[in-house]
Amino acid sequence: MPRIDNEKFYISAIQKYGLSAKGVNWTSANTQRIRFKTILEMLPSDLSAYTMVDAGCGFGDFYIYLEKKDKLPKKYIGIDSLSEMHSIASAITGCEIIIADITKDEIPNGEYLVCSGAMNVLEKFETYQFIRNCYLSCKRGFIFNILHGQKDCDTYNYMSTKQIKQIAKDLDVKKLKIKTGYLDNDITVGFFHKEVDPKSS
Repeated sequence: MPRIDNEKFYISAIQKYGLSAKGVNWTSANTQRIRFKTILEMLPSDLSAYTMVDAGCGFGDFYIYLEKKDKLPKKYIGIDSLSEMHSIASAITGCEIIIADITKDEIPNGEYLVCSGAMNVLEKFETYQFIRNCYLSCKRGFIFNILHGQKDCDTYNYMSTKQIKQIAKDLDVKKLKIKTGYLDNDITVGFFHKEVDPKSS
């Protein structure tokens, strides 16, 4: 089970802040954009030939970010566990949005899967299952961010670099990319099936 009531955590934020970055429990729109920018830097410069699956898509904000940057993939599929997010993201993006629990349900395949923030309130085992499911469902790579460190917190889920490297080893990840320093207590990770840098593919 999540360390908190996932539905209550997000629905209360939507009711308080509406369709905004704070409405999906980001500190601000700026920190959300910084995380999106960092994920985008690990993806190919041209996404037009690829299917992208956004795991924990929320309102579809990453799709809107890509659209503004003229970086939309050939096909975008969003996944979220909440029906409210499904309705909002479907309306905002006009794309296929699926309701699923990524820790245990079958999810669509894509060349690239991405996740921004959706693992921040999961338990450690759920986090492993989430990462495993996404990595096994991607043909090229899974890029995600998560809170970084070894803090013991009742609400939020932090992972150390050592823990991430161990998961990569367990899943036989062919190429691991890690980026820190863009925000305090945050890390962006790329698990790739190919040894080559995704920018060159």
